[in-house]
Amino acid sequence: MANSISKTVQNFIDEDLSLQDALQRDYANHSAIARILLPKVQESLETEVNMESVITAVKRAKTNYNILEGKITKVVAGSDLNIRTDMAKVSVHKTKETLEKIRKTLATFQGEFLQIIEGNTIVTLISDFNSFNQITTIFTPNQIINQKQDLATIIIRSPNEITYTSGCVQAFYNGLSRRHINIEETMSCYTETIIVLAMENVSKAFAALTDLIKKARTKTKN
Repeated sequence: MANSISKTVQNFIDEDLSLQDALQRDYANHSAIARILLPKVQESLETEVNMESVITAVKRAKTNYNILEGKITKVVAGSDLNIRTDMAKVSVHKTKETLEKIRKTLATFQGEFLQIIEGNTIVTLISDFNSFNQITTIFTPNQIINQKQDLATIIIRSPNEITYTSGCVQAFYNGLSRRHINIEETMSCYTETIIVLAMENVSKAFAALTDLIKKARTKTKN
């Protein structure tokens, strides 16, 4: 049973970035984490579980969640950041009509920034705020699914190695997830990783990514 409890606790910790961060940085209250996990462990094992057993399992849990390993470290260390504020987005139904409107807009677009994310049924256009009104007016109200302003983009420019080094983009995403920063939209364009988020989160996101890059640069020097 003890082995089952340890394995179950480890699984729950592996699924929770907040718990991983607390344990790895050694500021976690093991008893508090055990109280959170106890009902989940009992439900998973379908039996009553002693609190002390869960506390012991938390203390013994693997806490090495270092996302900077091997070639990933070099790519992250060689990356730099660029921020664009005053951004907006509009999502529309993907139809022949809306795609044709987007094509025509691209042919004449003179704004500073425009990115398009095309899904199976939805197309999202991300632009600078000055171009936003111009873009939204090409669509009818029933074509528009959602629109949002007060956004920012963080553009991460990385070395060419990012194109064949798996895990690099995930390292950036994990850096934001650990700070509970919500990503509105994201895309990759060759060596650039573009992350769209609310303006209110941009300073916190920039700090998180800067911290990640600094750690990677420190590791490459050692």
